[in-house]
Amino acid sequence: MRISVSSDMDEPVARALVAALVARGHDVVTHGALHPGADPRWAVCSAAAARDVADGTSEQAVVCCWTGTGASIAANKVPGVRAALCTDAYTADGARRWNDANVLALSLRLTSEPLLEEILDAWFTGRPAEDAEDRANVAHVDRLDRTRTGS
Repeated sequence: MRISVSSDMDEPVARALVAALVARGHDVVTHGALHPGADPRWAVCSAAAARDVADGTSEQAVVCCWTGTGASIAANKVPGVRAALCTDAYTADGARRWNDANVLALSLRLTSEPLLEEILDAWFTGRPAEDAEDRANVAHVDRLDRTRTGS
């Protein structure tokens, strides 16, 4: 799977994230502080990674900033993106299952390397629910994107 990764800082956990994704067999595209010469501002690099998902260049993305909040906000401004800030494996599983999230947001401050592995395990084993109510909620969010963009 092709995954875009952004970080506003070149932190050990951000480098561990890229290494973990590569070790899992993913093709990784980097943005921000992880890509020499790219704009490292969280709003810019998170949106760039999210746009990769929206335009189909990448299947998923992981966006990082100090708290993860700014990265998730910026990513969620891109139509077609459902970014979830996950600080534990249970939240990551729920984000994939109930929200069909396609962008994972992480905190550089709170995410240790062991926790990162747990979150990634949950994220990649989680599958979108088939429950009609869950699918209807995701469809409603998609319609909100179209309303916002005038499509």
